[in-house]
Amino acid sequence: MLTNQVSIFVPMLVIVALTFAAFLKMGAARGAAVKGGHDPNYYKAHLGTPEPEPTVAAVRHYGNLFELPTLFYAACLTAFVLGVVSTWVLVFAWGYVAARVVQSAVHVTYNNPGHRGGAFVLGVLFMLALWVTLGVAILGKL
Repeated sequence: MLTNQVSIFVPMLVIVALTFAAFLKMGAARGAAVKGGHDPNYYKAHLGTPEPEPTVAAVRHYGNLFELPTLFYAACLTAFVLGVVSTWVLVFAWGYVAARVVQSAVHVTYNNPGHRGGAFVLGVLFMLALWVTLGVAILGKL
């Protein structure tokens, strides 16, 4: 069942907001590291004493938002362009967003790799389901 095609952009906006929040978190973590005594010259070429663990986690978290989420953005745009934003597409998109938000929350708080990994795998499964759904829709349009 098709739905309002523009609604696919709402989960995209959540991931975009999450990315900007991660950017702010990374900046705050780096600022705190320098204020706490980390050599500010490290940031010229990232050479020297490594950043403290919380800063590295914030930097990795921000970087991760430019990996699998790129497939999410592509899927959402594909669904919109083809006019195939259905209830299932939205369920899988929102499922991915929920898993990504949980993964991010774990990453920037207590950073348990098992919990973070579980959320990541769940997100991958939602992404796979989203792309299979889109693949079927694409093949149906041929």
